[in-house]
Amino acid sequence: MSHPASASRIASFGTTIFTEMSALAIQHNAVNLGQGFPDFAGPDFVKNAAIEAIQADYNQYAPMPGTLGLRQAVATMWRTRTGIDIDPLAEVSVASGATELLCDVMLSFINPGDAVVIFEPAYDAYVPDIIMAGGRVIPVRLHPPTATNPVWHYDPQVLAAACAQKPKLLLLNTPHNPTGKVFSLAELTEIADLCKTHDILAVVDEVYDRLVYDQHVHIHLASLPDMWQRTISLNSIGKTFSVTGWKIGWAIAPAALNSALRASHQWVTFATSTPMQYASAVALMQAESNGYYTQLVHEYSARRVILRDILSQTGLPLIDAAGSYFISIDVAPLGVSDVRVFCRRLVSEIGVAAIPITAFYVDPDAPQLARFCFAKKDETMRAAGERLRNLHTIAWR
Repeated sequence: MSHPASASRIASFGTTIFTEMSALAIQHNAVNLGQGFPDFAGPDFVKNAAIEAIQADYNQYAPMPGTLGLRQAVATMWRTRTGIDIDPLAEVSVASGATELLCDVMLSFINPGDAVVIFEPAYDAYVPDIIMAGGRVIPVRLHPPTATNPVWHYDPQVLAAACAQKPKLLLLNTPHNPTGKVFSLAELTEIADLCKTHDILAVVDEVYDRLVYDQHVHIHLASLPDMWQRTISLNSIGKTFSVTGWKIGWAIAPAALNSALRASHQWVTFATSTPMQYASAVALMQAESNGYYTQLVHEYSARRVILRDILSQTGLPLIDAAGSYFISIDVAPLGVSDVRVFCRRLVSEIGVAAIPITAFYVDPDAPQLARFCFAKKDETMRAAGERLRNLHTIAWR
């Protein structure tokens, strides 16, 4: 029996690097510091809200744009953070995680041939979403820290040239996965000016917005002058409340942009988990008053120190996180020419899983960095540290 060929739009899609490395970790009983999900429980007040919602029989289809309570909670949070009042009915839409919303955005705004500017390394869903919508990618490279520029940075001239190509969208992720970069006010202002000059719609993935460390501050691009009307801000419950499996995300944008977004969403998933929407509303409302956000940053800061100390003991150059929950090491000094091969061997021979950052680039000529996640229990990271002591016993060349 012959089978029809798959669509050409997916011909270049393979298994995600997360699926590959997590499967290898299971196969080799490795400590998984690769995929970015917590191995610890979310807070009780969040879990209890979900239990109560199910027991209250909030178990049927939710309204397509999301439950009113969650949209109101999102609007309240937005006003607290930005000072901007938004209409929860028309300017907030709920979907099955920020991952779905990214796809919805591309399907709603990209016509075949339209261009999208992304910063690479870029979260691995971005490029496939653009391709499935018929768009093309214009990558702008983020360069690793140097002695003269101690943060991940881009070349302003390269960004300006990319925007001069009249892309339909600019996709920004801050705090940034996989680098841990938090875009500064100066950088965001530059990006905003380019969007306004070239009439570009900005889409901002902000799922790590509560995980920012030291002197760094997350700034919402939509809050900058004259950017509200041209910005779609995406966020979700998963990273902030350690419930990545709930898949509850939301888009904040002017009514016209949200209306277009909903036109795709209604045919992708239509409705998103009803009890988890109710619980997410409770989480957002209670977290503002019970000190949860302060405690969250405190706990993640401590985890960051543990992983940073462990990776420092390898003697390899380390790139710390300003935000998110990822730290990278440069494996080039080991003589490694392909960090993908290194990460596979790290799992099979050392027993620790990491993610090769080359998987996040359009251009294969990328830095040989391995990304490690510190959204893990202390004992998980310390177990990885014990195994990483054997790193230099392996011939990596």
